[in-house]
Amino acid sequence: MTTVLEKLGQNPQRSVQIFLCGLGFFVFSLCFIGLGYFYHHLWQVPGIIFLVIACSVAAWGYIGIFANRWLNIFAINKSKKM
Repeated sequence: MTTVLEKLGQNPQRSVQIFLCGLGFFVFSLCFIGLGYFYHHLWQVPGIIFLVIACSVAAWGYIGIFANRWLNIFAINKSKKM
């Protein structure tokens, strides 16, 4: 499990970039959904597709951030035991 955490949390700055990219894509998809609400309903279809992609990208970035923090907690616990 530690190797998976090391792989996912090896670059926290990149994980934050990925998370923010997913967050921006999320806002972009909400614009399409809102456009479909006020105008033609077919604008909501690409909005929902983009929403799924945006949530996936944001989740990938958040998992990287979480893995880095969890790995730091494990490192602190190991140093306290020594």
